[in-house]
Amino acid sequence: MTFRPGLRESATFDRNVIHEIQRAASTGIYDIRGWGAKRTVPHFDDLLFLGASMSRYPLEGYREKCETDVVLGDRHAKYPLHLDIPVTIAGMSFGALSGGAKEALGRGASEVGTSTTTGDGGMTPEERGQSEHLVYQYLPSRYGMNPDDLRKADAIEVVLGQGAKPGGGGMLLGQKITERVAGMRTLPVGIDQRSACRHPDWTGPDDLAIKIIELREITGWEKPIYVKVGATRTYYDVKLAVKAGADVVVVDGMQGGTAATQDVFIEHVGIPTLAALPQAVQALQELGVHRTPGGVQLIVSGGVRSGADVAKAMALGADAVAIGTAALIALGDNDPRYQADYEALGSAAGFYDDFQDGRDPAGITTQDPELQARFDPVEGGRRLANYLRVLTMEAQTIARACGKSHLRNLEPQDLVAVTLEAAAMARVPLAGTDWIPGRPA
Repeated sequence: MTFRPGLRESATFDRNVIHEIQRAASTGIYDIRGWGAKRTVPHFDDLLFLGASMSRYPLEGYREKCETDVVLGDRHAKYPLHLDIPVTIAGMSFGALSGGAKEALGRGASEVGTSTTTGDGGMTPEERGQSEHLVYQYLPSRYGMNPDDLRKADAIEVVLGQGAKPGGGGMLLGQKITERVAGMRTLPVGIDQRSACRHPDWTGPDDLAIKIIELREITGWEKPIYVKVGATRTYYDVKLAVKAGADVVVVDGMQGGTAATQDVFIEHVGIPTLAALPQAVQALQELGVHRTPGGVQLIVSGGVRSGADVAKAMALGADAVAIGTAALIALGDNDPRYQADYEALGSAAGFYDDFQDGRDPAGITTQDPELQARFDPVEGGRRLANYLRVLTMEAQTIARACGKSHLRNLEPQDLVAVTLEAAAMARVPLAGTDWIPGRPA
């Protein structure tokens, strides 16, 4: 566009806002998309580690070990999960994803000794068959839910909310509801589906406690029970989840991805992962169950991309993290080799977010047989395993630099913030000072 002197774009009504108003006025419908929040909020990038030098000594990377294993669910479960790395795969449904993509997630996670999660829509043979550790999500929709699959799972995750849409349900448009998807969800073929936003058989934490006991009895008290909440009133939600009997609490920040929901929901509901994590840790500490024998483990998700993010989350008190969007990218989504296909859809590689349309050129978030044929689950699993190894090695590198022999030994004292907002949210000092905004002097 040619620059014209005197023209100035409005900060309130910029071109994107004008376009959205015009689109809404033209169509009369709200915008639906995936991919999670795109607005800028304080995140892990706003934190830095204090590497060891004199006051603390670093570990020698080639001679001294830095362990990465984690145990999830040893509070009540007979068989807690023992994972080799603290990076897990978040719930993404069959229906939103292809069967091959679910298989690839299981292959990649199993290769490095971690877990994957079913998502809304039930358990597929491909995923169960390739997943060494499979967490079964128990959602408000109850799509595909049955006692046999609960028993086949290695853990159960009761989903109360998702970071991209806390308080709201997801969507699966009719073009992705094939005969197989419809059969698993007991839905009509080709009809848009909206998941419920709350469970049909309880209205509060007392009812949740009864449901958790029911799930334990169905599975012989063998499986860890997770409770997942979207990050909003995190301090209170975590306390209530623990009191209801959860073995593991999952907190999903607003940067968490979604296959499809309203854009206004994604960008304007929930709080950042960085703000939610310290609140969750405080709640667990006050209940005396944070990093104690037989305590409650904390998994954090929402915008985790690198080993630095993993290390920072664990330094702030998480026991493990979960990834979703990053895992799809590792499988091959938004791949530049499909640039021409993305342009034909009015998008571009790295920008494609209309996963709800079922036209994903990479064959990952689609039920179209021709597009699915482009995706190789074995190759996808190998790529995911490579990515998970890199995340783990990056986190180990940082932990060694801080003098830690295990990732869980990282602590808030290893961190500083470079912005006032991040310092206040993460509750760590502003770099170069001992000041934590919001704390008494």
